[in-house]
This record gives sequence, C-alpha cells and structure tokens, in this order.
Amino acid sequence: MIMFIDMMNAIREFMDTGGQVLTVIAVVIFVMWLLIFERLMFVFYGYRKVKKHLQQTWFSRSEQHSWYAEQIRTALVARGSAKLNQNLPLIQTLVVLCPLLGLMGTVTGMIEVFDVMAISGSGNARSMASGVSRATIPTMAGMVASLSGVFASTWLQRTAKRETELLEDSMPVAH
Repeated sequence: MIMFIDMMNAIREFMDTGGQVLTVIAVVIFVMWLLIFERLMFVFYGYRKVKKHLQQTWFSRSEQHSWYAEQIRTALVARGSAKLNQNLPLIQTLVVLCPLLGLMGTVTGMIEVFDVMAISGSGNARSMASGVSRATIPTMAGMVASLSGVFASTWLQRTAKRETELLEDSMPVAH
C-alpha cells in the first residue's frame, strides 16, 4: 500500500512539473492505448468469428462463378477489412496529436520563462528553472507517446492488411 501511495505521489509530482498540457497529453495517451488494446483484443479474439461468418456466407452460396458472385465476394472481403481497420484512423490521429501537444507544452513553458524574466527583470536561472522543465517534460512525453503509438499502429495496419489478404485467398472464385 505504501509503495502504491509513493508511486501516486511520484506521478502527481511529475504531472505538476509538466503543467496542464501534460494532463491533456496523459488523457490522449490513455484514449490512444485504450483504442489500441481494443483493436488487439479484436484481432486476437473477435476477428475469428467475423472471418468464420464471412467464409460461411461465401461457401453457403450455391453459385460462385458469375460476375454477381464475384461482387458479393468483394463485398464480404470489404466487410472484413472494414472490421479490421475500424478505429485505426483515430489511433493514427492521436499518434500525430501527441508530439503536437508536446510542442504546445514547450510553448506554454517558454511563455512562463519569459513571464518570470519580465517580472524579475533578470535572467535568474533558479526562477526560470520551473518554466524550462514545463517546456521540456511535455515535449518528451508527447514524443515517447507518439513513438509507442506508431509501433502499435503500424503493427495493427500490417495485421489488418495481411488478414484481409488471407480472407480474400480463403474465398476462391471458381472460373
């Protein structure tokens, strides 16, 4: 319990050091990873049912040779692809948003540094230190979040593409 309280205090101090923008970045990171975990759960557990249903729909057709059958097959593959790619554009948007929010934290931190310089009338390093940390911590947090999101998003995109191709291959069109 004490370790948990110490951890929460360390997180609170870190959030205070980074300013309000760091709180916004934390919310964006939370939403991004919530969506990523949802996609991972779908890829590993939910997609099997969808794929099985789409394949059963295709193989239950008595006629698979005509132009109409090929269009139905294309629609079934597109349905599976849409299910796989759901929320990926939103995840990619959040990945791109993280470093931009970090830069906004840099700007707000530097504004604080300039306010301290204007009020004190000098470049006192101690008085500027909190503003500099408010400028650098959100930038670092935004970049780290963006990098982690890029890896997950890229993996999800590649997996969706591969699974779509496998679905398409598993429903052959007889000529």
